[in-house]
Amino acid sequence: MSKKITIAIDGFSSTGKSTIAKLLAKKYNYIYVDTGAMYRAVTLFSKQNNFVGKNFLNKDELISKLQLVRLSFQFNQKLGFAEMYLNGNNVEKEIRTLEVSQLVSKVAAISEVRKKLVAEQQQMGKEGGIVMDGRDIGTVVFPDADLKLFMTASADKRATRRYKELIDRGDKVNFDEILFNVQERDRIDSTREDSPLIKAKDAIEFDNSDMGIKEQFDRICSLVDSKLED
Repeated sequence: MSKKITIAIDGFSSTGKSTIAKLLAKKYNYIYVDTGAMYRAVTLFSKQNNFVGKNFLNKDELISKLQLVRLSFQFNQKLGFAEMYLNGNNVEKEIRTLEVSQLVSKVAAISEVRKKLVAEQQQMGKEGGIVMDGRDIGTVVFPDADLKLFMTASADKRATRRYKELIDRGDKVNFDEILFNVQERDRIDSTREDSPLIKAKDAIEFDNSDMGIKEQFDRICSLVDSKLED
């Protein structure tokens, strides 16, 4: 299996994009890039420097300091996947909080932020053999990707998954607040001017509202295998 393809996975928040992408990367020995983690890391940087909050966004300040943001993924052998580093520090846990989730769409809507991260993502994937998930991978980052998937599920199902994930991690969270966050992120991601969340014309849509991980994974592996055999 020497052929290496590019797999782009887009979709709404909490649809399991990262879970599927990690499984695919492991099975096919591909590089996995969690672009959402990159936007979350820039959001964390913005929060730490008081550029963004629940009721404010100092866009010009953030743009002027973007050159100070250094992002990298470092593979964790124990976990089996790469973790997000911001300016040399592991921020994997900090970027997964509800507070960052509530702010990330604001930061991700800034054109200068998207331009910087898209350039980095394209550089990471130029050799193929990559699985990348996010909001604009099949439309902007890799419009010529060999396989494009678009993940969706009902807002209620996605909020339930996110709630369980955070509770299992020990976070004290409120379901209604998470449901609102999911719906608000959908609204912002789908209506922003720069690279809105839309399904690429040649993407295969996966509504996994009532589909388990194994069923999704098996079906997607069949699609990957077909592409590798072409």
